[in-house]
Amino acid sequence: MAASLRLGRRGILNGIKLIQTCRGIPQSHHGHYRHFFQSQSLFGAAPMKVMMPALSPTMEEGRILKWLKKEGESVSAGDALCEIETDKAVISMDSNEDGILAKILIEEGSQSVRLGTLIALMVDEGQDWKQVEIPAPECAPAALLSTPPSSAAPTGAVSHKVEPRVGTGQLRLSPAARHILDTHRLDPGQAKPSGPRGLITKEDALNLLKQTGSRGPAAPKTASVPSAAPQPQQPSQPAHPASTSQAYPRPSIPPISVPGKPAAPGMFTEFPSSNVRRVIAKRLTESKTTIPHSYASIDCDLGAVQQLRMDLAKDAIKVSVNDFIIKAAAITLKEMPEVNVTWSGEGPQSLGSIHISIAVATEKGLLTPIIRDAATKGVQEIAANARALAQKARDGKLLPEEYQGGSFSISNLGMFGISGFSAVINPPQACILAVGRSRPELSPCLDSDGTPALRQQQLMTVTLSSDRRLIDDQLAAQFLDKFRANLERPQRMALI
Repeated sequence: MAASLRLGRRGILNGIKLIQTCRGIPQSHHGHYRHFFQSQSLFGAAPMKVMMPALSPTMEEGRILKWLKKEGESVSAGDALCEIETDKAVISMDSNEDGILAKILIEEGSQSVRLGTLIALMVDEGQDWKQVEIPAPECAPAALLSTPPSSAAPTGAVSHKVEPRVGTGQLRLSPAARHILDTHRLDPGQAKPSGPRGLITKEDALNLLKQTGSRGPAAPKTASVPSAAPQPQQPSQPAHPASTSQAYPRPSIPPISVPGKPAAPGMFTEFPSSNVRRVIAKRLTESKTTIPHSYASIDCDLGAVQQLRMDLAKDAIKVSVNDFIIKAAAITLKEMPEVNVTWSGEGPQSLGSIHISIAVATEKGLLTPIIRDAATKGVQEIAANARALAQKARDGKLLPEEYQGGSFSISNLGMFGISGFSAVINPPQACILAVGRSRPELSPCLDSDGTPALRQQQLMTVTLSSDRRLIDDQLAAQFLDKFRANLERPQRMALI
């Protein structure tokens, strides 16, 4: 007890001496010791950084749709912080720590946020979240930012690009804003940034274009050419009357249309694309350029399937033709495991499970939720799973495990009146089955007494797109023949 009292008394005396010492410091130095007392390294822990996570294996960037917590709100581990649009769906990002959401660095609606980007800061309970220190943005070293003068600059090159003004710091421009400013030869330093952290957005560039539209684009800068290196004389060309009034050469790409002004020939209008649409474009381009596609088609008679559907409808069991197609494809893959394969970097790999990916059209693009272990499920269970997954895909609520890991894809455009088409393989899968509409056709046959007659059939064309590295034409033909046999005898599928 005596030792504790002595230590406490000594601490009080040292504190009084420190205060008296600070009073003797000049006024100009008060900010230094004030920063010393407010430093979190002395009286609190550093803020917890919230980074953009990888919510799917193929995700490279995300878009923050909505923040579910506000600055100053308490957060518990497991609470949803925000909704992030990935390359497949909208997923809620949960917090891994307890604390207080101190600062939101990336606002709602921000697109193309790369993985690992700092999006928010949290502090522990009991800390003053308003005094959180925002880390400085990572930037390149000063030596890399400063461009040394070139010793051997080209004499004939004339730069027409307007550079940012010196002394204002490094300007941050969105791709659309940079395109507008470069096309119309505008100075980025004259634009008023309204984006996060001083970003010049497309709207800022359009506002600057409206302000300078009356006097036209700025004239390009001319570089002085030394007389010691004369340029060869160009052959004279007939001048066009319309080209003499141009202050700069016509850009190689059409300019962007300005809102409120009539569109001129050659102009275009940009519209934002979602992360899902950009990833779909990237993966389809990769598929068509790296996978050798092979195609084969066959007609299937749906008479038995439609009769079975009517019989099930009497018992209030609703199933679609597409549910029978999923079941037939899964049973065929079970009978022919050499088709249930994928291509890896070292060669083909056989898959031990049969997961069927079904294509679902949404406002953001085509998504492929998965019906797992389709070969072991009945048609009624497949129908229930397909309806639930299709609704979640349209609502953007698919979980990563509901669209990752498929082994075979089916795309059905029959409900849109498409007779037949060829689909693009969804890598790393080896096959995709394109399904068209059913159509009535008359075909010759023989009656029971052997006389020639005509009968009506409900035919449907399916086209198999396969990876030629894994499945040759003969194997694809055998798969389609067995698929047709299973689909035309739906009762048989229940026995396999």
